[in-house]
Amino acid sequence: MTGSVEVRAAGDSALVVELGTELDPALNARVIACAAALRGERIRGVRDVISSYAAVTVCYDPLRTDLGALTGALTRHAVAADVGVNAAPRVHEVPVCYGGVHGPDLELVADFAGCSADEVARRHSETPYRVYLLGFVPGFAYLGRVDERIAMPRRKTPRTTVPAGAVGIAGGQTGVYPCPTPGGWQLIGRTPMRVFDAARDEPFLFAPGDEVCFVPIDEVTLLASLDEDEVGTAPGA
Repeated sequence: MTGSVEVRAAGDSALVVELGTELDPALNARVIACAAALRGERIRGVRDVISSYAAVTVCYDPLRTDLGALTGALTRHAVAADVGVNAAPRVHEVPVCYGGVHGPDLELVADFAGCSADEVARRHSETPYRVYLLGFVPGFAYLGRVDERIAMPRRKTPRTTVPAGAVGIAGGQTGVYPCPTPGGWQLIGRTPMRVFDAARDEPFLFAPGDEVCFVPIDEVTLLASLDEDEVGTAPGA
């Protein structure tokens, strides 16, 4: 990336720099490289460095941070972001049982796409997805891009309860709910894989820049892999 960038204040303890506006893998790779470079500097007073689709946010302690120096570092790394420093993406295979009580919106997505439910599952599972960012709740990875034909918008009215492991679609994005929470994505399946576990040394299974591939499984395999207290859970109204 060449040229200049604008660093903006986000309240009194954060700075934001946008590297672009598109949902683009190459742009996102530059964002991740910029964030990694900033973390590597270990700048005094910096509390967190957060990468999103196309921007980097730096949270800092205003009583300990040289704001001018931090702004300069953020500008420098945003302009010079080198995707060559990014490690090869980790690839995660995520088993998914599509449809039925585990994917109550699969038929709706099929109607939206004008195809069968099996075709929706095939299109969803044959596409490798990039992890663009984590957000919403701990461990929720925004994955893209979904095949345009099955990219159904989110529900107008969110559900009050979505179980951990539910796999959903919201337009061009797909994702796995890491814990029970309200949610408005179109639910097409469920995985027994724990994408967030606070008891693990590394709680988050996914990280920005990783690749996720969904692998279809049957209901017997899903139920055998779920904990006893998870077997009876289903999406709320």
